[in-house]
This record gives sequence, structure tokens and C-alpha cells, in this order.
Amino acid sequence: MLDKDLSKVLYIDLTKRKFWIENREDLFSKYIGGTGVAINLLNEECPKGIDPFHPDNPIIFAVGPLTGLFPLCSKTVAMFKSPLTGNLGESHAGGRSAISIRMAGYGAIVIKGSSDEPIYLSIHNNKVDFKLASGIWGVRSSYTVGRILREREKGEGIRTIMRIGKAGEKLVRYASVITETYRHFGRLGLGAVFGSKKLKAIVISGKKPIPIKDPIAYKKLYDEIFKEAVESPIMKKYHELGTAENVLPLNKIGGLPTKNLNKAFFEGAEYISGEYLAKNYLGRRIACSHCPVACIHLAALREPYEDEPYFFKTTMISYDYELIYSLGSMLGIADTSNFLKLIDEVEIQGLDAISTGVVLAWATEAYEKGLINKEHTLGLDFKWGNVDNYIEAIRNIVNQSNDFYEALAKGVVYASNKYGGKDFALAFGGNEMPGYHTGPAGYLGFITGARHSHLDSAGYSYDQKNIGKKMEAKEIAEYCFNEESWRQILSSLVICFFARGIYKPKIVSEALKISGYNFSEEDLNKIGEEILRKKYQFKIREGFDINKLYIPKRIFETPSPHGLINEEILNEAINLYMKKISFETHL
Repeated sequence: MLDKDLSKVLYIDLTKRKFWIENREDLFSKYIGGTGVAINLLNEECPKGIDPFHPDNPIIFAVGPLTGLFPLCSKTVAMFKSPLTGNLGESHAGGRSAISIRMAGYGAIVIKGSSDEPIYLSIHNNKVDFKLASGIWGVRSSYTVGRILREREKGEGIRTIMRIGKAGEKLVRYASVITETYRHFGRLGLGAVFGSKKLKAIVISGKKPIPIKDPIAYKKLYDEIFKEAVESPIMKKYHELGTAENVLPLNKIGGLPTKNLNKAFFEGAEYISGEYLAKNYLGRRIACSHCPVACIHLAALREPYEDEPYFFKTTMISYDYELIYSLGSMLGIADTSNFLKLIDEVEIQGLDAISTGVVLAWATEAYEKGLINKEHTLGLDFKWGNVDNYIEAIRNIVNQSNDFYEALAKGVVYASNKYGGKDFALAFGGNEMPGYHTGPAGYLGFITGARHSHLDSAGYSYDQKNIGKKMEAKEIAEYCFNEESWRQILSSLVICFFARGIYKPKIVSEALKISGYNFSEEDLNKIGEEILRKKYQFKIREGFDINKLYIPKRIFETPSPHGLINEEILNEAINLYMKKISFETHL
């Protein structure tokens, strides 16, 4: 390892309000960084069977050796025990979090314990301050919290500000952590773990240099990667339309989940598509640190003031495909401005957008079927497309206004177990469904992936490449296992998955040599599989059992681009995938 700062782990004890630094070159030299280091730290620091809201549940942030050196190595990995699923919690976020941690002089941060009063952490190089946050605890909007901290804390331009909204304070199990306003540690409830520790925010900045081994080789490889990033067609797509570009193609092939997956085609898709939003609402594009692509698209929503009809306020609202699916087609919303208002409310409260949309979609269908009524909803009429009622419902979920909304705050699996409707409660391993009804490979990824996320093994992409072809269970399982194993390397380097087509094994190996590592392509493949095994070992240790995983029947009832999904083929693929995991983990 060339950069000795990368192997430094900052440990913070919120209970005792103390911190210390340890050199963990043993982890960084073997597991690279990011996901690889984080899962090892999670295994070390998280007691077996601990309640996710117990002070001993650690929060771990980790970055990698390419952070700050190469384009699109811009993510930070967070790991924790998830309050939503009860096992592995892993979430990735862009913005400036990764570069801030690296330039502060750390490869990872471990936060343990809990405070007896609201605080936020201020980390600047080797200094850690525990600052009272009573004045920003309970503030209505996460945006306001960000503005206050920007004014109070130093380090403009090179700092990250992570914070939670009211959803995290109230321990909603799918609360997010917002960073740089428009990026999130969204999935699996990190915001609720922050809230359980009375940790409102973290501010990090630093100015430490990052050494390189061979400046000439570095510049040559950097230029090669940069050119590919700005000139490749797929990166141009991300710049021009962002992931919202996926809406119309998925709708065309019948893979866009609509109205709680009662169908996979949405008649109103045009009005929430990337093309429509870019033409009629796009306000600006922004980028994560050290990224030339700028895939983050902000809609400018102009609304007249209530008492001054000739004066307008403009709200900048970030959108992408997953939000369009979960808060648009999934809820039957085609009115663009109302759809943006719903996104804005989710951001204000600090919720994960995917889980929020899926929970509301289940509740709408449960209301239609008579499983719940206005007594449960506190008088709200749950109907597809009714944005005003959905916004009020979100506020009730955050405040947990009665037993029904308290159940919704615990996720769709918990709510459906209590009120019925398990067959159309769209979650896998306890994590609400991503926006791809593409075929069996997509669902294999949701079911078996370590995070139960579409980004685990990209099975949805395999489905789309094979439309019209017969898909065999063995091929599906092999693809998903190999892809998820390789993605452990990408997330250990904290490379944005959008750049996976650029950072192939040869390029990764070359970039690591410049950073002081000497891994062959074969070494990297073996390390990726080992990291995946370690994730599964943690999941199984915490009670995960694939044989007890309930698969909602709705996915077999709605035609996909491959027709009705064959339950036997999917089950066979699950068994083949898990046999490979079991063989590799020596279970």
C-alpha cells in the first residue's frame, strides 16, 4: 500500500464521546477498501443477534484506494445491521462523502454507542468534535438542516454533510441519510440507525494529499479513463437524461411495474419520462465529486405563492428512474408537477423513495380490497394517483399517527403480516422491490443478492439482453453469481456502478498498481467471491434463511417481457445460486 492514511480507521464512541485511530493495513491490503473492508469491520464490531437499534450496532463508512485519484470512484459504502431486514445493511452514496473521508486521512470510520441527547459529529482532519444538535432535532425539513450546517461548519467545497430527516429521528425503518442534498444512503434504514443513536448529522472535511506511485503512468491511465467516461454512448446517456432514460424502454417492453405490479405498462409513462422531464422541467445537472458525467438531474418546479399569484417559488427536485418508478408508475401518478411534489415530500422527511412508494402501493391495493378502511387511514381515501392523500399519508407514516401508520413505518412485510395481502406485498428478503419486472434473472437478483437490490447482480439487465430467448436456470444462476462477485470489487474500490463498463478487470488491475497494490485479474476475482461469502456469512449468522424467504405471488401473475415468470425455473435458479454460495462458504 502506498497511501498509509488509507489504512487508518477512525473509531468514534458516541456514549463516551471519545475517538481513536487504528492502523488496519491488515484489512486494506487484503480486502482493498469499501465493501471488502466494511464487511470485515461489521463482523468484528456487530455483536451476534443484536437489535439494530441497540447502541452496539455499528455504523461503518469505507472508501477505497482509487478515491480521489480516478474519475467515477466517487461512492462511499455504509454498513450496519438493517432495522428493515434484520440482517446485512449496506448502502452506497455519492456526492462528496468519499473524497471528504479520504482527504480527512481515513479509509474507514466506525461509529459505536449512542448519545443521551441529539448531537452531530464534526470531523476535520485529525479532530473530532461532538456538537449539540438539539436546535436542529425535530426541524421539519432535511433541506433546512443542511442549510444550517453549511453556515455553521467550515470546509466549503471539500466537505460532506450527512444528515437525517424526521423519519430517521422517528426510527422509520427505511429512513435514509441525505448527503449533499441530492445524494442518499437510501436503502435498508441507515437513517433510523442514526436516529437510534441520537446522531443527527456528520460533517467531514480534510486537505491531506493522496500519493501516487508513478505520475507518468497515472496521467496516461487517467486520461484513458476520462476520455471513455465523457465519450462513451452510455455515459452520454447518463449525462443527457440520467437513469430516467429507462422509463420509456422499460414501459415499451412491459417491464415497468405499475399500480403495485397489477400490470407492467403505464399509460402515463410519457409524462414522467426522462425525455419529458428534460424538455419541460430540467433546471440543472450536477455531479458527484471527481465525476465528469453529471448524471444527477434536478427538476425546477415553479409554483405560485398562495397569497401572491404573480410571484413564483422555484424548488429544485432531484429525480431518477427509481423515484419515477416508485413514486410515479407504482402509484399511478402521471401528473408531472404532482409527482415532483411527492418526491419533494419524501426528501423533506428523509425517507427511502423506493420503500416509500412500494409501501404506499401495497396500502392502496389493500384499501381497494377492503383489508383496511378509513378508520385505519385516518380518513384518507387511498386511490391511485391521489397525490395529496399520499403526501398526508407520508407525514402520518413518519409521525406514526396510529397503529396502521406505525405498521407502515416498519415496511411492507411487517404491514402485510399484520393486515393481510402478503401475496401483493412486493419485498424480497424484507427489502422493498426495485423497479424492474423484467424476468426471472431480475427476481433471482432481488431474492439472492446480499442486499436484495437490483444493483447486486444486475439480473434485470440479463433479462433485457435475452428477450425472445429461452432462459435456463443454470445460466441465470451463473450470471448472477459471477456478476455479484465482481461487483464486490467495484464497490470495494467504491466505483460508481454506472462506470462498470469502463472499469473492467484489466483497467482495475492497472489502476491498483498505480495506487500501490499488486493484484492480478485472477486475484481480484477470488477476492470478490470471498467478500460475497463474508456477506452471506453475516446474513446467515443474523438469521437469514433462503428456505424461509416468502416470494409474493404477484410476480408470477403479471406478464413480464418473458411472459409469465416460471416459478419452477426461478426456484431452480435460486437453488443453484445458493448451492454455489453454500459450496463457497463451506456451509
